[in-house]
Amino acid sequence: MKKYEQLIIDHYGQTDLNAHILEACERAGRPITLHGDTASFDEFHIRGREATRELAKLANLNEGMKVLDLGCGVGGPARTLAAEFGCRVWGIDLVEEYCRCAAMLAERVGLGAMVTFRQANMTDLPFEDQDFDAAWTEHTIMNIEDKGKLFAEIRRVLRPKGIFALYEICSGSASPPHFPLPWASDPSISFLVDQERLGGMLREAGFEELLWRDITEASLEWFRGVVAGIKPRKNDAPRLGLNLLMGKTAADKSKNIVRNLKEDRIRVVQGVFRRED
Repeated sequence: MKKYEQLIIDHYGQTDLNAHILEACERAGRPITLHGDTASFDEFHIRGREATRELAKLANLNEGMKVLDLGCGVGGPARTLAAEFGCRVWGIDLVEEYCRCAAMLAERVGLGAMVTFRQANMTDLPFEDQDFDAAWTEHTIMNIEDKGKLFAEIRRVLRPKGIFALYEICSGSASPPHFPLPWASDPSISFLVDQERLGGMLREAGFEELLWRDITEASLEWFRGVVAGIKPRKNDAPRLGLNLLMGKTAADKSKNIVRNLKEDRIRVVQGVFRRED
């Protein structure tokens, strides 16, 4: 295994994640049986499920489309695309524990037939050419150093006129960002580029831009609310939020997101692109 891959796994990986999540839900009196039961913790990006729904509508994803979710985490967006938009979704992630958890949650909410998860590297996709109608990333690209190789692989597996929808974090006018952050505890696995460069790299890779939006202000407002809600509890009931994935440093990472957004060290963008023939 490459050193970079191990660094990613070390950052995101947890031991017995399935048991950890199920135990927390049981202690909170919130068993997982429906898709909505996981909404508070399974979409590991700013604005959560709201952002996934918004991007899916902008990308015009619909029933029967075959979608590749790159950096799927514990499968929240993939299950949303399946449950609410009728897509058939394949999710990949470098962290095997995430893939196991994503599959477990899918089975529990009755979506096992609509989503498939496997461990894989996004820059070396285990799929045939022109295999998907759409590709999808949410808060993933900042962990990828060789973005040119990533975009070439995405283009390869997309069918002609296939859609690439992204919701990503870019660098702002100030640098570097304050760490730790949800995607990196230090700069070793953080590869931010500004939005002009990101869009330019996609066009260079053979994608036509259909939509590009800077939604930094909306993201800042949402995260302010998240940080305000992270407070000590008086009882033993666990908090069912992104802390289940970020662990003990969740509050510090969330506060740094807000600080970086306020200081224009990071910006948040949505984009929809189409594969050019």
